Amino acid sequence: MRTIHVNTGRPYDIFIERGIIDNCGEYVKKLSQAQKVTVITDTNVAPHYKWRVFNSLESAGFQVTSHIFNAGEESKTLDTIAEMYNTLAKFKMSRKDVIVALGGGVAGDMAGFAAATYLRGIDFIQIPTSLLAQVDSSVGGKTGVDLSFGKNLVGAFHQPIAVLIDPDTLNTLPDYYLSDGMAEVIKYGCIKDKDLFENLETQSAYDHIEDIIERCVSIKRDVVSRDEKEKGERMLLNFGHTLGHAIEKIYNYTGISHGRAVAIGMVLITMASEKAGITESGTAEKIENLCQKYDLPSRTDKEITFAEMAQAAAGDKKTAGNEINLVLLKKIGESYTQKKKLDELEDFIKD
Repeated sequence: MRTIHVNTGRPYDIFIERGIIDNCGEYVKKLSQAQKVTVITDTNVAPHYKWRVFNSLESAGFQVTSHIFNAGEESKTLDTIAEMYNTLAKFKMSRKDVIVALGGGVAGDMAGFAAATYLRGIDFIQIPTSLLAQVDSSVGGKTGVDLSFGKNLVGAFHQPIAVLIDPDTLNTLPDYYLSDGMAEVIKYGCIKDKDLFENLETQSAYDHIEDIIERCVSIKRDVVSRDEKEKGERMLLNFGHTLGHAIEKIYNYTGISHGRAVAIGMVLITMASEKAGITESGTAEKIENLCQKYDLPSRTDKEITFAEMAQAAAGDKKTAGNEINLVLLKKIGESYTQKKKLDELEDFIKD
C-alpha cells in the first residue's frame, strides 16, 4: 500500500494498491456515515468493474445503485449531468451519502461535478481506472463538463474524500488508452521532473507503473497543496493543454483523444518557444521523440491552420480579457507561465 496525503482545504488521502477496488466498501465505511452510494461509470468500464465495486459496497452494508452513461468525451455535457441528477433524486440520495466515480477522466470529471452541485454538495470518492485518470485527473478536485464553445468551461473545485488507485485495472485497458495516459506522465517530466523524463526515455514506464503513478501523483499533490484554486503554480499543469484543448474543440471532441491532443500541444508550443529563444534548443525534439516512443502523435492527422488553432484557443478557460496564459519550458523540468495577447498567439505558434 502506498499512501499520499493531499493537504488542501479539505484534506484527503490517495491510496495506491493492487486489488484495492475489491475493498472499496471498507474505505467508504471508514470515511463516511453514508447509507447510500451511487456508482457513476460509463459503458466501457461497467462490464469490467461495476459488480466488483457493487459487491464490496453491499458487503460493507451500503444501499447501492448506479448511473451508466455512454463512454466518450462527447457525453461530457450538461445534459448528461441532468440525467445523473435524476438518478440521484430517484434513489433519494441525501447530503450524507456518497458518489463513487468509477472510470477514466470523463467519469471522474462528471461524477465530481454532480457531487459538487447536487444538494449543493455531497461527498465523492474517485476510483480511476485509466492511466490518465490515475496519474492526473482524479487528483486535485477539478470537476466539470464541456460546452460547444470549449472544454471544461462549466465546473467546480470539489475535492474527493479519497482516491483509490488500483494499478491492476490498467490490465483491461487497450494499448491506445495506455499510451493516451502517457501524455500526462510526459507532461509531469517536462514541467517538474527532469529525472522522470529521462527515466521515461531510458526505460519502459509500463515495467514500473506503480512508481510512475506515485511520482506523478506526488508532483500534482505538491502543486495542488500550494495552489488549490489555480491562481498561480497550478497553471503549470496545463502544459500542452491550451493547444491540446483547441485541437479537441476543432475535432468536435470526437476522433482525437485528450492525451493525443495534449501530446501534439506540448510539441507545438515548445517548437514555438524554441523559435522565440525562450526554450533550450532541442527540447521540442526530445518531447517529440518521447511521445513517439509511447505511440503518441506530434501532428494532427487532418489539416488545421494556425489561425484555426489560435481562434479555438481563444475560448479556453485560461484566457483573461484579451490575454491567455501559456505554459512554456525553459528546459526539461523547468516551466513557467507567460501571458500572451490573443491577437499575437497565431504568430507565436506558427512554424
